[in-house]
Amino acid sequence: MPGTATETINASIRSKDLVRQLQWRYAVKKFDASLKIGPDLWQTLEEALVLSPSSFGLQPWKFFVVKNPDVRKKLQAVAWNQSQIVDASHLVVFAVKKNLNADDVRRFIALTAEIRGVPKESLAPYQGMMEGFVAKPPIDINEWAARQVYIALGNFLTSAAMVGVDACPMEGFDRAKFDEIFGIRQERLCHRGGRHGGIPRRGR
Repeated sequence: MPGTATETINASIRSKDLVRQLQWRYAVKKFDASLKIGPDLWQTLEEALVLSPSSFGLQPWKFFVVKNPDVRKKLQAVAWNQSQIVDASHLVVFAVKKNLNADDVRRFIALTAEIRGVPKESLAPYQGMMEGFVAKPPIDINEWAARQVYIALGNFLTSAAMVGVDACPMEGFDRAKFDEIFGIRQERLCHRGGRHGGIPRRGR
């Protein structure tokens, strides 16, 4: 009996493999600082992050990959001195785009039209719907944007687990101090590396 369309599309990922990797995943508290993620594998994880879904496709976020060890030490000092910040192979800061407005929608529409190779006018109904949403959101627009960032974080954690990379999402830090260090207004953290014993947005 022929398989279903879903079975054909997802033939490269078996159900038991997905469950096994998710069972393997946990929030690592102690990283082995000697273990580093290779450039090819990290590029894959960055691409997975860029491909994260969001409502309307607006992607109200920015991701910072912190490579400078001195900056990471500064961050650690305002994050309860948690070792993951300096020991993990890679440190990613998830930043929320605050006060999303019609200008952001117009930039998104322009980028989408360029990537799809279609006139902006063809996206006018979609643009109008989004502009109406950001003008009168059902909840605070910054709270809505923060929820979108958690979607990206979840996607990143799952992607890391699927390729056998350890991770630890964290919120235990002084956000005001992070604002000073990064010059941004709101952040979420995620670390990548091996357990012990900044990225462009994508138009669609």
